[in-house]
Amino acid sequence: MVSNPAAAPILFDRALLRARQDRARRGEPVTFLFDRVAEDMEERLQAVMRDFSNVAEVWTPRELLRKPLADRFRSIVRIDVDRSETLPLQPESLDLVVSALALQFVNDLPGVLAQIRRALRPDGLLLAAMIGGDSLTELRQAFAAAEAEREGGVSPRVAPFADLRDIGALLQRAGFALPVTDVDRVVVRYANAFALMQDLRRMGAANVMIERRRTPSRRATLLRMAEIYAERFADADGRIRATFDIIWLSGWAPHASQQQPLKPGSAKASLAEAVKKARET
Repeated sequence: MVSNPAAAPILFDRALLRARQDRARRGEPVTFLFDRVAEDMEERLQAVMRDFSNVAEVWTPRELLRKPLADRFRSIVRIDVDRSETLPLQPESLDLVVSALALQFVNDLPGVLAQIRRALRPDGLLLAAMIGGDSLTELRQAFAAAEAEREGGVSPRVAPFADLRDIGALLQRAGFALPVTDVDRVVVRYANAFALMQDLRRMGAANVMIERRRTPSRRATLLRMAEIYAERFADADGRIRATFDIIWLSGWAPHASQQQPLKPGSAKASLAEAVKKARET
């Protein structure tokens, strides 16, 4: 089943996302997550023992994959972030699609995955990394507690993130064969919550939710948030922890050469018989 983009909830302001990524690029960007993903992407692609002739890079910020991809692939289509989530890709035109730290800001992820699946030739590969899982759970909890205490309500401060099981299910729903997902957890320590928030701005990853608060945050709320963060998530030396879960996902466009699961009832021996024999020995 293909997702209907018109029915997908609009969570993210993608025009604002593009503006903030551009501003971060022009300033003094913070790149430790980007650098980690670029290195890991290169290693994962090296482990795939096959040639890819036509490659697309989807919405990756900061051109972080440019050198690893250029060193290996001659034909690369780069698609920059824009307001639309419609990919300008022809059906069965690509052997490989890569994306790094971009899919967490997609409003209709099932629809985008379905578009990528259609653009891949049989036995073509999708390899992507996105922020998900428990990322920034400490900041989310600290803001929620501070706003509830100081203002009597909670506003969206940290974007909702998909978890590992959700992503695996979406790959299957989009028609990918041999889907694989895993998580790389990165825990970063900061002097305080304000240093973390500054890094997020310099990554171009500050809040771009449609329902975000549009008025300046109250000073008392921000100070209380920082206090709660330190109370709940500081180490013995006083530095706070921030969690980033990088979800890796891959899947192949179906092809007859791929390993196929056994059909129900095709096994030569039943599990019950195997267990019975094991008990008898």
